[in-house]
Amino acid sequence: MELPENPNKDNNGYESAEKIILRWDSTASEDAREKMIFETDRHEADLYLQAVDEIQRSLSNASISAAAAYDQSKVNSTIQIAMARLEDEFRNILMTHSSALETDSLFDPSSSSFSSSSHHELEEDDTVSNEDSSHNGLLHFQFQHCESSDSSTYRSTSSIREVDLMPAEAISDLQAIATRMISSGYLRECIQMYGSVRKSAMDSSFSKLGIEKLSIGDIQRLEWEALESKIRRWIRAAKVCVGILFASEKKLCELIFECIGTDIDDACFMETVKGPAIQLFSFAEAISISRRSPEKLFKILDLHDALMDLLPDIEAVFDSKSSDSIRVQAAEILSRLAEAARGILSEFESAILREPSRVPVPGGTIHPLTRYVMNYISLISDYKQTLIELIMSKPSTGSRYSGDQSIPDMEFAELEGKTPLALHLIWIIVVLQFNLEGKSKHYRDASLAHLFIMNNVHYIVQKVKGSPELREMIGDDYLRKLTGKFRQAATSYQRATWVSVLYCLRDEGLHVSGSFSSGVSKSALRERFKTFNAMFEEVHRTQATWLIPDTQLREELRISISEKLIPAYRSFLGRFRSHIESGKHPENYIKYSVEDLETAVLDFFEGYPVSHQQLRKRSQ
Repeated sequence: MELPENPNKDNNGYESAEKIILRWDSTASEDAREKMIFETDRHEADLYLQAVDEIQRSLSNASISAAAAYDQSKVNSTIQIAMARLEDEFRNILMTHSSALETDSLFDPSSSSFSSSSHHELEEDDTVSNEDSSHNGLLHFQFQHCESSDSSTYRSTSSIREVDLMPAEAISDLQAIATRMISSGYLRECIQMYGSVRKSAMDSSFSKLGIEKLSIGDIQRLEWEALESKIRRWIRAAKVCVGILFASEKKLCELIFECIGTDIDDACFMETVKGPAIQLFSFAEAISISRRSPEKLFKILDLHDALMDLLPDIEAVFDSKSSDSIRVQAAEILSRLAEAARGILSEFESAILREPSRVPVPGGTIHPLTRYVMNYISLISDYKQTLIELIMSKPSTGSRYSGDQSIPDMEFAELEGKTPLALHLIWIIVVLQFNLEGKSKHYRDASLAHLFIMNNVHYIVQKVKGSPELREMIGDDYLRKLTGKFRQAATSYQRATWVSVLYCLRDEGLHVSGSFSSGVSKSALRERFKTFNAMFEEVHRTQATWLIPDTQLREELRISISEKLIPAYRSFLGRFRSHIESGKHPENYIKYSVEDLETAVLDFFEGYPVSHQQLRKRSQ
């Protein structure tokens, strides 16, 4: 037979507990206001927690038995005093251990502040692995009543590295306090307080990482140069935020709250990081919906690649139902960045086609548009892997059957097997050439128009050859087609310039019909030499100011000119010199030796003027 419980025993326990609670009532004692229980000694903290447990038991008993020896309202008052004190203690412990992380060390994967390393890093440095393993024990200290949760499996993600945000003793105290607050119905207060303090620490870490609180409007109003530097900083910081700050915060919430109740750890985690996470991703979102322009493509691709790399970590860290919005936001931003990249490429193609400049570049040199476009698509080829995945459709081109003269034609049958990205790059080159052909028509001199096309198409060829990635995508077949085009332009230049000059060195029209003396008309011969001299001097004067920037191409064209001009002049001079020298003032007609012409050709395409007097002086 069981003996009845002694009511005095419970009464004594409550009274002892009440004394401890009231002793630390900050509203009644100045000493209690100035001191924190968990900063005095462990014994006092343990006594206070035991007193709270006793008061909670008394409250439970009072609610069951109206005949209890003590008044329920008194117990309620005592528990409220205890909860107010525990709130202060909870906040104080959090604030004491909630400082911003030293972000500089977080950028260094070998830093000892990491509590885990990726598999790749473990292979590289076993020493770091061993140090981290022992350090990791602080983070994973054991509660006797708490089993590890399956939610911790995200730590196998290679780029997630947790750091110890608080010492084990502080975590143990926070869990002990939170357990009692929540069991007394103070769950909301506990979550809000935790989130408020930890979010402040998160904000400080964000500030150190250079992540500013900017609205989407603020970001879109920034000049692009300023925005570029912010994008670089964001990419670097976002990896730390997701893989270290958010992941470590999630682990801290698990250690404090996971064993107290269902989903409390996740509620505290989201209370802490939802605002910072939205702030972090709002930057990328603002970029994804900003006004499109060609110079933005590569930073948008950088952002896309960074976010794509982060996506597995985002899905791992924000793996609960309550964090769906974060995962969805990240996925939507990634999609918008991809769409922005596709749109910019399409608009870039249209911009090349419409580029309106009509003033010919002096000397037929390389047009700024050609340099810009080719440097641009060389950079595009550096992003080949990303763009091959993003560019899935062929470019919108003209057709030789369409009859539309405002857009060039491009037949895909000739480019079978090319990726959509490669077709877009070829199309950009086609559109560029089409625009250049239009610009060449603004030159009054047909020879200069041909030289302009030769220079620019040659530059295109050299840029393709200089980029292995670009050359692979363009293909050698199309490269040979381009090479043939600039060689054809060089041939057309020579015909336009030198056919008429060399025509002066023909024999036709010099022989006197029926003459049995010399058979040569000296007057016709003198006129022929004068015409040649005048034409050559004009070509020399004009084309010395034209420019071929590529040294090898310039030399090749000079050699080609000399191979036609010099033998023809040498032969003509050899046949008819004596007829001129036997007459009066031969120097007025034979003004240049073969060597003079050879030297004069070296003046061509240097881009600066050479006067007729200089040529004449050099001959003399």
